[in-house]
Formats: sequence, C-alpha cells, structure tokens
Amino acid sequence: MQEQRKATDICYALLTARARTRVELKSALLRKGIREETAELVLGKFDRAGLIDDAAFAEVWVRSRHTYQGLGRRALAVELRRKGVADDVAAEAVAAVDDEAEQERARELVRKKLRAMSGLDDQAKIRRLVGALARKGYAEGMAYRVVREELRNAEIESPLDDYLPD
Repeated sequence: MQEQRKATDICYALLTARARTRVELKSALLRKGIREETAELVLGKFDRAGLIDDAAFAEVWVRSRHTYQGLGRRALAVELRRKGVADDVAAEAVAAVDDEAEQERARELVRKKLRAMSGLDDQAKIRRLVGALARKGYAEGMAYRVVREELRNAEIESPLDDYLPD
C-alpha cells in the first residue's frame, strides 16, 4: 500500500510538470524503485481516470516541437517513438503537419540562418542550410528546394539552379 501511494505521488508530480506518455511514466516509476506490478496497477488507475492519453500527448508534442523547434515530420516521428508513443498514434499526430506548413517552417529556418551567413561563400551557405534542415528532420528534396528558392529570394547566385528543376 505504501509503494502504491509513492507511485501515485510520483505520477502526479511528473504529470503536473507536463503531459507524459505511459511509457515515460512507467520508466520513471521503475527507476525510482517501484516494482513493475505496482507500476502497472497505478498506471492502470491513471489510464481509467483519463490522466494518461498518448494521442493527446502526441498532438501537443508535435504542435509544440514543430512550431518552436522547427522540427520536420521525420524528426517528430522519431521523437514520439522514443517517448513510447505507438507508431499509428505517432503517424496520426505527425500527419497534422501538412506539406505546406512543413515547407513554410523550413523557409523560416533558412531565412533566419541566412541572415547570419553574410561572410560565407555560396557553397558553404548551401551546405550549412541543407545540413541544418536535415538535422531538423526535413526531407532532402524539400531541403534543397527550399534553400534554392530562399537563396533566389535573397538574390544570391546558387549553383543549385543548375541541378534542380523549377
């Protein structure tokens, strides 16, 4: 009974800070020395009370990380998987970021980074910009296309014009 109370307190404390997935809560309980049977019992009660909702967590996580961190769909899916969100739930949440929204966020990232690159040659700018988008989880084709278009908009000569069709 004492262990159940401790597990419940841990879950409340973690959920007060931010929403968490069932897998995150279980991992935290096990790290704190709560037995697996007790963890499952407490998490079951939290599930039934509606305090654990992986789909709602995924939706909020995707919106936040896309908006504030500029992450692309690929990176968002990886993060959700790492947090223990089921693949189908993650796919549905990531699908909320449509092509247009993803492309616009990539453009914003490129414009922001481009302002700090005035001293670099064009090849270095392209390499860094495409690399930055790749690290944020944007598809290669989209990254090159967005970089080329933003370089054009900034009136910077781009060797990408020779390789990519309009």
